[in-house]
Amino acid sequence: MDLQKSPKEIVLITGGGGYLGFRLGSALCKKGIDVILFDVNIPIQDLPKGMKLICGDICCLTDLEKALQDVTCVFHIASFGMSGKEQLNHKLIESVNVKGTENVLEACRRKGVPRLVYTSTYNVVFGGQVIINGDESLPYLPLHLHPDHYSRTKSVAEKKVLEANGTALERGAGVLRTCALRSAGIYGPGEKRHLPRIVRYIEKGYFKFVYGDPKSLVDFVHVDNLVQAHILASEALKADKKYIASGQPYFISDERPVNSFEFFRPLVEGLGYPFPTKRLPLSLIYFIAFMTEIVYFLFGRFYNFQPFLTRAEVYKTGITHYFSMEKARKELGYEAQPFDFNEVIDWLKAEGHGRKFQDYSLKYLIWNSILIFLLATAVLTWF
Repeated sequence: MDLQKSPKEIVLITGGGGYLGFRLGSALCKKGIDVILFDVNIPIQDLPKGMKLICGDICCLTDLEKALQDVTCVFHIASFGMSGKEQLNHKLIESVNVKGTENVLEACRRKGVPRLVYTSTYNVVFGGQVIINGDESLPYLPLHLHPDHYSRTKSVAEKKVLEANGTALERGAGVLRTCALRSAGIYGPGEKRHLPRIVRYIEKGYFKFVYGDPKSLVDFVHVDNLVQAHILASEALKADKKYIASGQPYFISDERPVNSFEFFRPLVEGLGYPFPTKRLPLSLIYFIAFMTEIVYFLFGRFYNFQPFLTRAEVYKTGITHYFSMEKARKELGYEAQPFDFNEVIDWLKAEGHGRKFQDYSLKYLIWNSILIFLLATAVLTWF
């Protein structure tokens, strides 16, 4: 799965300051590839040799064009609105996920970049319906059926990327080859977007129940498996691989469907907390998430709280949806490596987590839930 070790091999990673982007960049650097991280944020880690950072915004076409000089492959990872209260900022989600992707495609065309690997999501086909061992032949979920704007915009963006496959590049530089990797939920040591939020809920005593069918199954993907898939996809857009990935989507996971709450059991117990035994109906949790979203839209500008759960998160964690890796295995040579939570637990403990459980936090959760419910009920009654 090596990329060419030629001095002319230069890759740019949008969202390179983030978890996956930096991990991918580090892996490419170890292979002798020159890497440019392109992001509005500066990574907290030191840059290894062979990697440089360009601060820029994918919403600005000029920023992208300046950064793409002599680049031979773009990994378009940057996105916004995946989870939490970010999911409710529709304007910024649209700007980054759709307009930003359009800018990336246009900049590639103008600067003669021949390859683009797009980081997509399971959500382009999933919106709350049961999917068992699905594959890439499944149609896109109709846009109006998506419960969240992030998934909706990622679907629009993925279509644009795949439709751009074969686009003529300026100055007779050939054509643009594109593909999309539909990722499951990402985990791994150092992940600071989702895992810390889960751990905060555990430490504050919010994790008192689970929900949904205990037999429901979903996919996850370790960050290093996803990194492997990105490198393989980039290779599969080359002539020596007969451009086999051109215009193609691929589902990527650890290929080990599991109940979402059972998946996190080792994390909960590894940090010294009891795993909840109470199970609530999925419909009740979905209703609470819906009420929370209403309250956030109405009062978020005055009280910028973090929603406990959103409707999309309820669906993603509580409804069976997992996919076959057959196409990725056959066309990319992808083979998921086994990982567990031990390295994640060790990292979290090193970060100071795993402290003693605080009983008072349950009261805090109850009172906040009551407040949200009363406010939402009042608003609905008013309308």
